Order: sequence, then structure tokens, then C-alpha cells
Amino acid sequence: MSNRFREEIAEGEVEQEVRPEPKLEKAELPRNFLTTFFREGVVSKEAATEALPFVLFVAFLGMVYIGNQNFAVKNIRDIDKVSKEVKELGWDFKTLKADLMLKSTQTEVAKQVDTLGLHEPIEPPKKLMVTEISKN
Repeated sequence: MSNRFREEIAEGEVEQEVRPEPKLEKAELPRNFLTTFFREGVVSKEAATEALPFVLFVAFLGMVYIGNQNFAVKNIRDIDKVSKEVKELGWDFKTLKADLMLKSTQTEVAKQVDTLGLHEPIEPPKKLMVTEISKN
């Protein structure tokens, strides 16, 4: 199977004039301060190429600086969070200590013992005296 469509186009082709495409001339940049500064001034292609390692180094230092700053801010936030938690735990400790002091008083202990069915002795304790036994 041949390519019949191509053959038909080739037979029916009308010769067209071949015009050469006009060459685009390099457009001149307007002569102002910036173009003069970058072409003929301090920053030329050679100077920019020579300064590239320094520019990359400064960019790297900038990224390290930004990263360090973000790390420091994160640490400050963590310190604030922990200090708030320490304050709350201190308040909890003081509250629990006050409750314990209240519950350990004699009257509170007596109330708790009464619920168990025990009672507080009314008589004071008796002192036992041991006398020496002579050896015979």
C-alpha cells in the first residue's frame, strides 16, 4: 500500500515563490544608565562570572541564617510551652499539698476512722513501768 495522498499532493502542487525570510537584526538596546552600567560599567559578564562563587557563598550564608533564626524561634516557643506547663504543675502540687495537710489533721482522720467503725480512745494511754528484777 503506497502513500497515495502524498502522490496526489505532489502532482497537484503549484509552484510557490520561495522568499527568503528576512534576517532579524540584533536590536540595539536603548542607551541609558542601566544598560551602560551592566555592559561597560562595574558589572560586566567577566566580573559577574568571577563574583559568582562569592554570591553563592553569601546566598548559602543567608539560608543558614534564616534556618538558624527559625530554629531559635521554635526553641523559644518550646521553652514558653514548658514554662507554662511547669507553672500549672506547681499549682497542682500546691493544691494537692494543701488537701493533704487538711486531710491529715486529727479531726479529719477521726472522721475517716469513724466511717470504718473504729472509735477514738477516751482514756489517755497508760504508762507501763518495768522494775528491775534482782537475781538471787
